[in-house]
This record gives sequence, C-alpha cells and structure tokens, in this order.
Amino acid sequence: MADNGGAAGNGAAGNRAAGNRAAGNGPTGRAGSALDIRDLAAGYGNVAVLDNVTIAAAAGTITAVLGANGAGKTTLLRTISGSVRARAGQIEIDGMSLVRRAPEEIARAGVAHVPEGQGVITELTVEENLRLGLLLRPRRERAAAIADAYQRFGVLGDRRRQAAGTLSGGERQILVIARALLSAPRVLLLDEPSLGLAPKIVAQVMDLIARLRDESGLTVVLVEQNARSALEIADKGVVLNLGRVVAESDAAELAADVGLRRHYLGF
Repeated sequence: MADNGGAAGNGAAGNRAAGNRAAGNGPTGRAGSALDIRDLAAGYGNVAVLDNVTIAAAAGTITAVLGANGAGKTTLLRTISGSVRARAGQIEIDGMSLVRRAPEEIARAGVAHVPEGQGVITELTVEENLRLGLLLRPRRERAAAIADAYQRFGVLGDRRRQAAGTLSGGERQILVIARALLSAPRVLLLDEPSLGLAPKIVAQVMDLIARLRDESGLTVVLVEQNARSALEIADKGVVLNLGRVVAESDAAELAADVGLRRHYLGF
C-alpha cells in the first residue's frame, strides 16, 4: 500500500483518541450516541448468536468490538446493517429505529457496512468499483464525490483505470473503505479490515480509520481480531464472549487490564 493513501501516523491517532477521552468528549452515555443498540438478540435458524447485547457508539468516535472467533462480532455488524434480522431488542441511528428495515433502507439512513474479506469486484476497474458506492447518491453529487475520493485516497486516483484484481491487499482495503464512504454514511461498520495484511500495512489502515474519525467526525464501529491495534486508535472498547458483552470501557482502560486482555483478547 503506497504512502499516498494518506496515513497520518498511529501516534497522532492514538493521541487524538486519548485527547478526546481526557477532554470528556468520548463516549459518555446515550445522549450523544449516533448508534444505540439495546438488548439485541440475533442468530441463524435455531442457533442463537447474540444475547441481550447493549452498546452505545457516540458520534464521532471509534468503538472497537473485540473477542475470540465465534463471539458474535460479525453477526453484530450484519444485524445492524440488516442482512441478519434482529430477534429482539432495538437498534437506532440518531434516534431512528433500524429494526425490521431492509438493508437498502438502512444504507439510506446512513449506515455503511464493509464486510470481512476485501470485497472488491476484481474484473472491474478501481473507478468502476468506486462507482458502485454512488448508487444511493443523487446524480448531481456523483462527479464531485468521485473527485473527492481521489483527492483523499491518492493511491486510488493513480490506479483508477487498473483492474481491482491487480491491487495489493492494502490497496484493496482502501478501495472498499473508499467505496463505502461514497454513500456519505454517518456510521461506518468495519469487519476485520486488517485481515491478511502485513503489520506495516495494518498500521496504515488503522491510521486511515483514525483519520476518518478525526477529519470528518465519522462514527466507526470496528470489529477486529487484532485487538492491540484496534485499541490504539479506538475511543471505546467492547468485548464480546459467546454473544454477550463481558466488558465495555474506555479503550485505554481495556488495554491496561492485563487479566481481561489475556483471558479474552490474547495479548
């Protein structure tokens, strides 16, 4: 992944998150929540995956959702975005209920979901992949939105006519994030954006996520197996175990809890 993707440095991102918490601007309650999840239950067929999950993601912050494989992290994001139906509970964005809405309605309400796996269409060019993110935007806004994406993510502008299948893993991850941003979301759901990437590229992707919060006030829900990297940029951390919330706190406090880290997060 080239440096012109626009990374600002993990130190700066971490300092920004720490500054938010010190100033009292981090997640402090439901009054400032962009995304509010209460008593959520969901699953597949006869299998219950999420049980009584309650999480509040404050506006303009990163909430890291952590836990072992099978904890329910991916199902949580799928339920928020509507691909899995909630069995009980409530999901709200800025006070509007998302429960029982179709995925397209949820997207129009301001939620963008980047699933695990760098889901580019390899046969299409970079620009053709990006244009898929414009389908919910008015036509009059599309040219300016694409131009803004190329300005923000220089590596994509340089490769706009290349087939997406020729991109590196890090560049593909930038592409799917940029495509999601073209829908102008208020809440961005990211599922394992570091998966399969080299450590140096992971740092750049995490830095990109932090910049999105810092520069545009985007609310991010970040599901990650790489708990250490996620907590470095997050304002708040939530730990899931077997579909239940077992810890929820300021990210720095979770990172400093050695017992919890070793038991649930593996570092």
